[in-house]
Amino acid sequence: MVMRKAKKATRKAFAERMKEYGAHDPSFVVFEADIGYSTYSYLFGDEYPDRYFNMGIAEANMVGAAAGMAAGGRTVIACGYGVFLSMRALETVRTFICYPNLNVKFLSSHGGVTAAIDGVTHQATEDIGMVTTLPNMSVVAPADENAARAMVEVAVNTPGPVFVRAMRDPLYNIYDADETFETGGSKIVRDGADITIVSYGDILFEALEAAEELRRMGISAEVIDMYSIKPFDKATLLGSLEKTGALLVAENHQKRNGLGYELAAFCLTNKPVPFDHLGLQDTFAESGNYYKVLDKYGLSHNHIVAAAGSVVKKKQAEVAFA
Repeated sequence: MVMRKAKKATRKAFAERMKEYGAHDPSFVVFEADIGYSTYSYLFGDEYPDRYFNMGIAEANMVGAAAGMAAGGRTVIACGYGVFLSMRALETVRTFICYPNLNVKFLSSHGGVTAAIDGVTHQATEDIGMVTTLPNMSVVAPADENAARAMVEVAVNTPGPVFVRAMRDPLYNIYDADETFETGGSKIVRDGADITIVSYGDILFEALEAAEELRRMGISAEVIDMYSIKPFDKATLLGSLEKTGALLVAENHQKRNGLGYELAAFCLTNKPVPFDHLGLQDTFAESGNYYKVLDKYGLSHNHIVAAAGSVVKKKQAEVAFA
């Protein structure tokens, strides 16, 4: 995959497609928590003002109203910052959307420390752990513009609630406009033989940079975009591990209860391999330049290179010992 500089953040690409989708489904409605110019949901509101509801800075109330609309048979997208959707409104999401398994989809912006400059209050670094725990909730994280556009249909066509984790700023594009995605899917974006690196969202690009550096070091890394976090693609993961025999997960989230915890538990039962996991080490991040924050908290490509090298050495030592 070739990384090309992106012009749009995933939050904007999703919102643009959301507006287009509104023309195909007259019952489709959008709810907002007073940050429509940040989530770009205002694009839908300008086009369909009678199907757009700004509920103010009150995420729990917004989610409750969205649940009521969905209970009447409509498909709903509720928009907001991930840190507030996944915590401030969590009990309402759990009891009034996930429990009755309603068709409310979430455009969740500012995932992880992609909201670096906005500080800890707006950095959703616990959201994956929160929402993946909820029964009936599906969770996806598009990495680029075309993936984000496709996630509108993925979310709408997936029964029940779906949490779409979007990023604050444009980073890179790797997918073509005709690329297809599905709940429970993933993409092998770089083939390799020595180690599997699994990531999603923004850290996928750090993983691809790391894989190129690893190649120059003589290590062949396979990189998987695990864009569907719940459910995740077990078959592709197992197929990759059969080939590489080692796994590194890198994610813009707390290590605890992130995707890495899920994959580690899965591998212990199904395919034990040398393993490591990069994420926030039981700490909050801080406000600052996005790339500097990534590097300080161990999420940049150079940290991925170091961790991958250590895992490969561990695998080689185990093979030699055997």
